[in-house]
Amino acid sequence: MGSLGPTDLKRLHRDWRRRVSSRLAVGLDGVQGPFNVGGILRSAAAYRAEYCWITANATGPDNPKVGKTALGSERFMTVERVPDGAAMAAAARAKGFRVVGVELATGASAIFETDLRGDVCLLVGNEDHGLARGTLEACDQLVYVPQLGSIGSLNVATAASVACYEWARQQLTPPPG
Repeated sequence: MGSLGPTDLKRLHRDWRRRVSSRLAVGLDGVQGPFNVGGILRSAAAYRAEYCWITANATGPDNPKVGKTALGSERFMTVERVPDGAAMAAAARAKGFRVVGVELATGASAIFETDLRGDVCLLVGNEDHGLARGTLEACDQLVYVPQLGSIGSLNVATAASVACYEWARQQLTPPPG
């Protein structure tokens, strides 16, 4: 038993990609930390996100520190700047995405209990303040990542990665019933 070689790894990922026809996008509302931005871009690219919208008050992919974590993954998706969260949600809807905010907020549902099948844009917010009020109001749905430990929240890049994974898992799992 050992690690997969490059050819086997490519074949494995290609087989999974063929099973999913739905589209993923992400939106960063005021995410400041360049390593968080880079981590989100890398995770989004790993799950084949087509678009990444970044608000004007967020750190962009042109920041040299973003590149240390993103490792060029932003080249696999269209990255666009937008003025704010409402514009981000509008841009996502214009491309045919349902807008789902990932936020510990009133009215949010556990992410694994929410149907994420289909074309979805996952929005994540600032490390300290989360999604802005206008962004929350522009979302079609709100979800949160349930936690079992004593820590109240996840790092934004980690939460985005978990959300991308849950979207992919649901695409690959038959609907209940």
